[in-house]
Amino acid sequence: MFQSHFGEFAALMTAFFWMVTSMSFEAAGKRIGSLTVNLIRLYLAFIIYTIYLYFTRGLAFPTDATAHAWFWLSISGLVGFAIGDLLLFQAFIVVGARVSMLMMSLVPPITALIGWMILGETLSLQAIAGMILTMIGIVMVVLKREAPQLNSKGKNKLKFSYPLVGVLLALGGAIGQAVGLVLSKYGMKDYDAFAASQIRVLAGLVGFTLIFIFMNKWNKVWTGIRNKKGLLFTGIGSVFGPFLGVSFSLLAVQNTNTGIAATIMSIVPVLIIPPAILIFKEKVNLKEIIGAMIAVGGVALLFLE
Repeated sequence: MFQSHFGEFAALMTAFFWMVTSMSFEAAGKRIGSLTVNLIRLYLAFIIYTIYLYFTRGLAFPTDATAHAWFWLSISGLVGFAIGDLLLFQAFIVVGARVSMLMMSLVPPITALIGWMILGETLSLQAIAGMILTMIGIVMVVLKREAPQLNSKGKNKLKFSYPLVGVLLALGGAIGQAVGLVLSKYGMKDYDAFAASQIRVLAGLVGFTLIFIFMNKWNKVWTGIRNKKGLLFTGIGSVFGPFLGVSFSLLAVQNTNTGIAATIMSIVPVLIIPPAILIFKEKVNLKEIIGAMIAVGGVALLFLE
């Protein structure tokens, strides 16, 4: 089963890595700012990739990649890291990881649509059912119902639960991730997933460096480096996110349908529940437990495909 569903298992591991990453980067972002976290984590990730690939492939840099791979993986890195993650990390600060990951549950349908348009991928009815079931479960876990508020005219009015700008930032992050996944698969083909990830990280690093030069924010980087806790959380997130998470996400899309991979990877809000209870002592209600079970059921359908 492992070999026949290698892509699905890689996507599941990606979801676990991103769970650790989302909590780490939220903690880091609140201490040193989302822009600083984005730049530092890419530098750290690139160093990790260089060391890892030198010992595993004998090449510190992906000099054996084709021009096709370099071009499309670089575009993917710019879209996914420099644009998508910039928006998502700011959303972490504005509305938190929980709501941000709710918006990220839109990644699977967006990815499936783009995969159909660009790669000609199709989904079976069972796969579509599994995707829908998983997304319903995720929405149940992270969405909460707010009571109507009374406005100045004495009429019932539904108040938006979270800042609209934060929701739009998270939506932008979702679109960026979806486009980045599809472009990664198109550019990578059969190339080594970790080396392909290094190209994406390098492109994102160049993009963020230009952003910092344009915005003249280098003083925030030096301040962030001096913040020991912020740097520690950034380091943890860098290992589990840009290194392990991104590489395993490419392994996932390389070995299965991009829509299916994106769906499994989107169960991060469900995976966050156990550490939220055990570490942060949060209370979980029945709706969230049922939602988690539904999401897991949807993932099971995808594995049985």
